[in-house]
Amino acid sequence: MQHLRLCYSKLGAARFASHRDFSRAFERALRRAGVPMAHSSGFSPHPCISYANSAPTSAASHAEYADIAVLEVLDPERVREELNAALPAGFRVLRVVERRRPPLSELLQVSDWVIDLGEDRTLRLGRAVDELLAARSVEVSRVTRKGERTFDARPAVRSAHVDEDGRVQVRLVHGAPLVRPDDVLRALRRLEPGLGGDHPGLFTRLRQGPLLPDGAIGDPLDVPDPTSGPPAP
Repeated sequence: MQHLRLCYSKLGAARFASHRDFSRAFERALRRAGVPMAHSSGFSPHPCISYANSAPTSAASHAEYADIAVLEVLDPERVREELNAALPAGFRVLRVVERRRPPLSELLQVSDWVIDLGEDRTLRLGRAVDELLAARSVEVSRVTRKGERTFDARPAVRSAHVDEDGRVQVRLVHGAPLVRPDDVLRALRRLEPGLGGDHPGLFTRLRQGPLLPDGAIGDPLDVPDPTSGPPAP
């Protein structure tokens, strides 16, 4: 059995697809591409696919990840090409490598996001970001499957600033609960009521991965697999 790790993007109209929509499209693409998937055991076997920290519905992303297990040794680059030929518009596999360890759940520690409020690029936006960074706690509420949940969004915000295009760039630490970019926008609007008017906010994930000692975000596909042994000389 071979284990492959994929990085894929969802852009354009695909941002409105839910994670369940993508998983169905991805399984169809795997079948169309003829990828010999490994399946789970039991009465209801399913393809061995593992996702981690998928972007919420309506958010675009350049950095989504999944692990798959296949029954034959395949060329990762050919798998990428064949999947892209079979996936719907808006979804694209960017890289495929042979990898299974460390697990994605350990590697995806932080995300960089862009929050765009359209034409609202006033001084209030910068003031709201400064107020968020200065605050010790900013509680927000989100409707979940179990009802409305209130939590503190501030601890997840590692850094934030307004870029030259008038958009908020924010780095979020993945924790429990997982703070999303729409939660950050709610926090900004709590500090500056009426910020952006009725604009829902456009959210785009730029990258996610392990937080490196120098403060950069590492690429989960470039982390060595500790089970693969020492590199060849």
